[in-house]
Amino acid sequence: MAIPGLMPTISRLATRAYYRFTIGGGRVPADGPVLLVANHNNGLLDAAFVTVAARREVRFLAKAPLLAHPYIGWLVRAVGSLPVYRVQDDPRRVGENRDIFVAVHDALAEGAAVGIFPEGTSHSGSRLSPIKTGAARIALGAAGRIGRDFPIIPVGLVFRDRNSLRSEARVVVGDAFDWSDLAARCGEKYAIRELTRRIDGAMRLVTLNLDAGEDAALVHMAEQIWAAEHGSARDATSTVSRLALTANVLHRFRLRGDAEWQQTARELHAHALMLRRMGLTPQALKEDVSWLAAVRWALARLPLLIAVPLAWLAILAYWPAIATSRWLSHHNPDGPDSESTYLVLGVAILGALWTVLVSGAVGWVFGRGWGLSALVLLPSAAVVAAMVAERRRLGWLAVRRFFVRHLHRRRLGRMRTRQAAIAKQLNGLLELGMR
Repeated sequence: MAIPGLMPTISRLATRAYYRFTIGGGRVPADGPVLLVANHNNGLLDAAFVTVAARREVRFLAKAPLLAHPYIGWLVRAVGSLPVYRVQDDPRRVGENRDIFVAVHDALAEGAAVGIFPEGTSHSGSRLSPIKTGAARIALGAAGRIGRDFPIIPVGLVFRDRNSLRSEARVVVGDAFDWSDLAARCGEKYAIRELTRRIDGAMRLVTLNLDAGEDAALVHMAEQIWAAEHGSARDATSTVSRLALTANVLHRFRLRGDAEWQQTARELHAHALMLRRMGLTPQALKEDVSWLAAVRWALARLPLLIAVPLAWLAILAYWPAIATSRWLSHHNPDGPDSESTYLVLGVAILGALWTVLVSGAVGWVFGRGWGLSALVLLPSAAVVAAMVAERRRLGWLAVRRFFVRHLHRRRLGRMRTRQAAIAKQLNGLLELGMR
């Protein structure tokens, strides 16, 4: 049974808790029919990101086994997902997709937002898998019901390290593309193929597509250096655009067999290693912080010291639930692309059960009033602990970088010169690679 309004709430909590993410690009229409098409390599959290980006309720199509999944099926059903039957799941039930498509057409005709992952399955690959025709069939069928075309909007999800807590995630909402010439051609094979091709092209504009997974570190480092040296905007749209450009140029050089990029790649790897040893980023290397700015920064964060003891108590109190959730996520039955999904759900569910258990124990030992107080205060303390831990981590990194910059000036001077030279090489390669 679907619970109205549940998906946006769960999505905001899950994405904000696990990742440091930004949303860029256009905006999804606040009302009226819209089909959202997104890449899919991070389990159920992909749907959460799409929902947050849409800023409205979204109905998702999900492969049928997910609705019957012993661990996460309840959530997939609760947010109102519609099942899609694939041949590899149960060939006998593929015919039921006709009824599902009718339900989706009805939803769109009523002005709903529908989300679909056209790759057909979640995966851990470094690029888009071949796009299936389902999204095009849905759009054309709904257009026949509505009597016109409607927005099909690509949503790109780019993760720096999808399974690392508080890592960077970027969501880019692309522009709706024109398909009015196909809207009246429901059922025609040409229209289905052509619309599928346009969907594929629109999705590639907002996603990062690499030749191999090991290219990710190289491409991200190149983008960070280029952005730092040129003072470029760090919003989601600009960052993903630069990443995609870099990946595209790398692909072209590989096809040409050009060795010039290999030399730059070696220098990028060496520079990244040195930055990691120094605890710096390309942007931090470029900046030069004064003593006065550092003192002001430290004084502004003194109030955090008051919350540190409470944070440590909360972390200790929830350690069994957190440790168990981490173990379950690493040993989940659905593979690496679902690791973050299991960790988020594990912390939420086991954390809630642990809160009830600890509060019950407190109430049994010290009385009902203390138990009720623990039931209210423990979750609040956990939220404070998470905030303090994040700011404490960022604060320590900032302090460390400050002292590194002032104690290793000569070495950092050489590294700045090297980084500027690498940025200049990248400029030349990008210009050459796009010809």
